[in-house]
Amino acid sequence: MTAGKDHLPPYFSIDPKQAAERLTDPIDTARFAKAAAFAGRGREDLAKRGYAPDGQKRLRRFSTWEICRYLIPVAPAHFRRVLKKHPALPQGHGEGNSKWFTLEEVLTLRQHFASEGAADREYQPWRPEGLPAKTIAIANFKGGVGKTSTCAHLAMSAALDGYKVLVVDLDSQGSLTSIMGGDVPDEWSTAFPLMAKDYAQAVQAENSVRAAAGRPALPFDETLTESLNTNARDIIQSTHWPNIDLLGAQLNLYWAEFQIPVWRMGLRSWSLWDALNNALTNERIVDDYDIILIDTPPALGYLTINALSAADILLVPLGASFLEFDSTGRFFDMLYSTFASIEDGENAARRRDGLPEFRFEWDAVRALITRFDANQQTDLANVIQAYFGDFMTTYRQEVTAMVGQAGEQVNGIYEADYREFNRDTYVRGRETFDRTWAEVKEIILGTWYRDLQEAQQDAQEQEQKDLTHGQA
Repeated sequence: MTAGKDHLPPYFSIDPKQAAERLTDPIDTARFAKAAAFAGRGREDLAKRGYAPDGQKRLRRFSTWEICRYLIPVAPAHFRRVLKKHPALPQGHGEGNSKWFTLEEVLTLRQHFASEGAADREYQPWRPEGLPAKTIAIANFKGGVGKTSTCAHLAMSAALDGYKVLVVDLDSQGSLTSIMGGDVPDEWSTAFPLMAKDYAQAVQAENSVRAAAGRPALPFDETLTESLNTNARDIIQSTHWPNIDLLGAQLNLYWAEFQIPVWRMGLRSWSLWDALNNALTNERIVDDYDIILIDTPPALGYLTINALSAADILLVPLGASFLEFDSTGRFFDMLYSTFASIEDGENAARRRDGLPEFRFEWDAVRALITRFDANQQTDLANVIQAYFGDFMTTYRQEVTAMVGQAGEQVNGIYEADYREFNRDTYVRGRETFDRTWAEVKEIILGTWYRDLQEAQQDAQEQEQKDLTHGQA
């Protein structure tokens, strides 16, 4: 029996004349500007969802139940007894036993329990003194794999855990900046001037050498001059989280992808990949924070190369699909090609000059499966796990409706009030990111501990050398 016309799929029987009548006039370039303006107004409107009536983004308060379950390991009854005994401590807001606390108040309570509470309880997260922040880059050149969501939620997890966090947005789309409520008017409020400053300082050093040799100086334009007056702390901004700061991004940051290679052509000895790391290190930003998280563009460009070079730990989010597995494998291949090429080129020059060779090195690299649906993706996820081996985290970040609901308000799930959900739904949804943070935190603590052991061993060896030298 032949199917009738009404049963044909929708791509049959399209009338060309009617199709033409539905078209608008041909599009010129000015139409893009109009679309961008409309999108800009819409983006601003949507980004303001969840903001206070005065246009400011504020972090919600946390209940006694949340604090005792997730933040401070004490029983609710004991928590209330301590507050009653110490009236100078934050007492919370609300009536009766239903008290709610700001995160600033929670951090104050953490300090009190750490100094006065049981010695075997982890009231404050472990952090070795004298060591710099751990820097984590979240990267993959496949878009839509959850880089920004992972970066934002790790920052919030670490902040709730008691760490002081800096988030660096290197994606000119500025999605992380929107989540954190950042105000970035132009590229001079992004990482761009820090990279320009690094190049400017390299040019100054080169010109000093040239002047001594009687050679003409390299050009030094207005951008480079202005960059020398830039201080990283001046462009790092506070957020509605008391212990998360932001180095934000906006569209003009993308010009760095064009400007950096031009600078490199002007001074071949400039280590373009070290510009961001030099800014964080030389201006001692790494000493101001416990953890620095860098969100990268969906491309292996110069901004991503800077992020990877600055990172101690690399996280690579991907979905449990063939295309994302394939793309991530190619991403690792490009990482090898890019950084091995830099090593080969630099070390050839170092060998000529009798200098020690260098290599890029990361404390740990982990691929993280995001948006995981155990009912449909377990087999493929197991295959991915088998091929990537110890490059994989063991936990797979499950898909949860909470992320979508919070995302509609341009928030992270930790910013969502659990009273808006069934409590069991909230507990399950939150566990998705709590378990991701637990695995990442284990990597951070392990690498810090290893660094501490090495620092202590180096100190002992130096002490022995000094002693031997003194006896001689």
